[in-house]
Amino acid sequence: MLYPRALTILEDLTRLEEEIMSVGKSVSGRLLLGASTIPGAYILPRLAAAFKNNYSEISFEIRISDSAAVVQSVLDNDLLLGIVGAKLKAKSLQYHVLTEDELVLIAAEKNPVPDTISPKELCSHPFIMRERGSGTRRTIESILEQSHLTTGDLNTSATLGSSTAVKEAVKADLGLSFISRYAIRDELKRGCIKTINIPGLDMKRAFYVVLSNKRTLPHHYNVFLQAILTTESTD
Repeated sequence: MLYPRALTILEDLTRLEEEIMSVGKSVSGRLLLGASTIPGAYILPRLAAAFKNNYSEISFEIRISDSAAVVQSVLDNDLLLGIVGAKLKAKSLQYHVLTEDELVLIAAEKNPVPDTISPKELCSHPFIMRERGSGTRRTIESILEQSHLTTGDLNTSATLGSSTAVKEAVKADLGLSFISRYAIRDELKRGCIKTINIPGLDMKRAFYVVLSNKRTLPHHYNVFLQAILTTESTD
């Protein structure tokens, strides 16, 4: 009974401090953010740099985990704001679309897999899966459902906990995998991996900003939120 009321009092004090600071148009302080692996590695650093160019007194701490863990941290009030690749249902959460992404099927350049395969043919090749809780894994499950398949139908050779690990395993020819286009720009330029087409599958998804309905964002968090939503919507 006491905890939620004490939390409200502390938030009121923090909000009062932020309102006083905002009177002078000051945007300063630490932004503690959570992010799943793709936005944490490839999107958020760019957004943070652009924001800090405008507000030099801001500092960032970015915690990278899978989407489920980031959302749970928001629910537990450990984080005020997160960026994730999948929605987890909870009445106390709100989501804002940050940007769009597309998963692509990749293989090592030396792998003899054809440039175009069917979903059923995918199941005959060794496959590298992301860990449970990953937004990418949830999207993979949705992609497979379009062809009435499940992850159990795949010939899983490994389950890995990050996009970087997946890329390295694909380059070593451990198997095929789905991965964000954001994560493979450099590898495609160098020619060490190749993309494989699967006709008829929709492999697009969105990245979301997640926050709690029950908490009011401090001034500098709110300025950052509005800035990144505006930036990404105009890119």
